Amino acid sequence: MGQNKHPMKIAMVSVFVEDPVKAFKYYTEVLGFEEVMYSPENYIAIVKSPLDSNGVTLLLEPTEPGGIEIAKEYKQKLYALGIPVISFSSNNIQETVYELKEKGVIFKKDPVKTDYGYEAIFDDANGNYIQLFQLN
Repeated sequence: MGQNKHPMKIAMVSVFVEDPVKAFKYYTEVLGFEEVMYSPENYIAIVKSPLDSNGVTLLLEPTEPGGIEIAKEYKQKLYALGIPVISFSSNNIQETVYELKEKGVIFKKDPVKTDYGYEAIFDDANGNYIQLFQLN
């Protein structure tokens, strides 16, 4: 198998949230992401990292009102199992965790050393766990 002649890159990833308006506020004001598109009346919220202006965007996909039942079930089951739905990275996990805790973010798992670096897990206040990692 070889390289495709016309390779693709990841452009957007969805994270299911209970309320895209609440999630947009949290992801921008607390986590520090930037607005790409925000149309609360249409339940559309897209954000991106301020570190990569042409990078992957994050669609805050609503499960309410009248959301897709299987999406709600998927989200609830992952949360009950404590499984993160997405991973974010940091160049200094200790400082990032401290800053987020100062903003009221609740961590399920404080930074711990792993084989690949450090890992922490926090609750996004929208029914998801998020992994935060720092590579060695």
